[in-house]
Amino acid sequence: MSMNVAKAERLAIGLYRGVPNTITRTSQLTRRMEIRSLCISQKPRGSVNQQSNHVTGSSRPVLMHLPRGIIAPKETRRNISVAPTSSLKKTALYDLHLSSGAKMVPFAGYWMPVQYSDLAVGESHRWTREKASLFDVGHMVQHRLTGPGAAGLLKRLTPASIDTLPLHRSTLSAFLHPVTGGIVDDTIISRLGPEDFYIVTNAACRDKDISYLTTHLAAYRAEFPAEPLTWEILEDWGLIALQGPRSASILSDTLANPQTVNLNQLYFGQSKFLSITLADGSTSPPLLVSRAGYTGEDGFEISIPQAFTTSVAGALLKAGGAENLRWAGLGARDSLRLEAGMCLYGHDLDDSTTPVEAALGWIVGQDRRAEGGFFGDEIILGQLKPKKNGGLGLKRRRVGLVVEGAPAREGADIVDDAGSVIGKVTSGCPSPTLGTNVAMGYIKEGFHKSKTEVAVLIRGKKRKAVVTKMPFVASKYWKEGS
Repeated sequence: MSMNVAKAERLAIGLYRGVPNTITRTSQLTRRMEIRSLCISQKPRGSVNQQSNHVTGSSRPVLMHLPRGIIAPKETRRNISVAPTSSLKKTALYDLHLSSGAKMVPFAGYWMPVQYSDLAVGESHRWTREKASLFDVGHMVQHRLTGPGAAGLLKRLTPASIDTLPLHRSTLSAFLHPVTGGIVDDTIISRLGPEDFYIVTNAACRDKDISYLTTHLAAYRAEFPAEPLTWEILEDWGLIALQGPRSASILSDTLANPQTVNLNQLYFGQSKFLSITLADGSTSPPLLVSRAGYTGEDGFEISIPQAFTTSVAGALLKAGGAENLRWAGLGARDSLRLEAGMCLYGHDLDDSTTPVEAALGWIVGQDRRAEGGFFGDEIILGQLKPKKNGGLGLKRRRVGLVVEGAPAREGADIVDDAGSVIGKVTSGCPSPTLGTNVAMGYIKEGFHKSKTEVAVLIRGKKRKAVVTKMPFVASKYWKEGS
């Protein structure tokens, strides 16, 4: 996509989202053989602070008309890509990855970097915690939903507080199954105008999400013909994540107008349109810079018009220098997100799991708890209410686990003292930061309390595990008062 600066300035409406997806079966096998320190489970999704799950933008450029054309839907059950390698897509940074020594793997229909030649996966993980890393997340799907019916449709599909979502803010939410209330996909929704929403979803769920949105948008149009709405998919936009304690310093060094921008006043969960100085001395179009991420560290996610993605990444790498900033791939991203207690769609989340079961009940807005009106509302609202108070309660919950001995892998049974199965592990890996094995999974109600001792069956042997609060590693988000 060619684009001049003037057009790019009008089209700069991207959004943050730390959202990885599931690696293909082929690449999982490769990673098991070659990257011992990497978690087996992979995947999106960015998360925002549970107490402040909005992103605020203080400025907004004029928007131009966005590309139309919806790809024909094809339902998929899992977020595992099985496409032949010849059909895999490439992000705008593909060539830069190769020249930087990336090992590329099939991932959610794309060639994506799993690691780089300069650092092993564990080293890259620790580098991010101590310095700063740059991640390519340009495979994410970006949507725009506009018109008088846009808010109404989103209120039907998600439990988010759409009516009270302020301009230039975003909320973590989920598309819900109309019958079960399960999570069809986790998503970020940003309000760009009274009837203008920008949505980011997972690449591995692309076909499923398109089918879902196509079906329910058509039904909404038929039911409310007086509330027109338009759905567009934005193709080829870049999205990069700058993560780690040195991120703010690096980004500050690239700002085109540093005298007017104070990143110390851009807090976690907020965003702002900023321009940076590129390596050739020119200025980028406005980029949506959000203080957010999928690692638990301070950092930023930057949405970029495709024509500028490589030059923006290059400017950041130059500003940071190899002593401060390195590329990081899917391997480090997965272990970082697991230490941060963040979910991976297709493993920790699926359409048979509700937000309440997934310990994400906080994404159900307070106003929605009173009025309902979203898919699966009776089930979800019932689960939020304990049985003793007349609610449905829960049969299982997502919890964190610290496991002794060998790492607990996805699918491992969680058992009680008698050997009865009481749950399953959904993600697990050795923690490079803690030097122990961490995991998350779903466990029977009653065993979910912190410090409860259970066991995990690993290769036929019972390994002691302790239910642990997440995140496993304390988050270091830049918040007001920091």
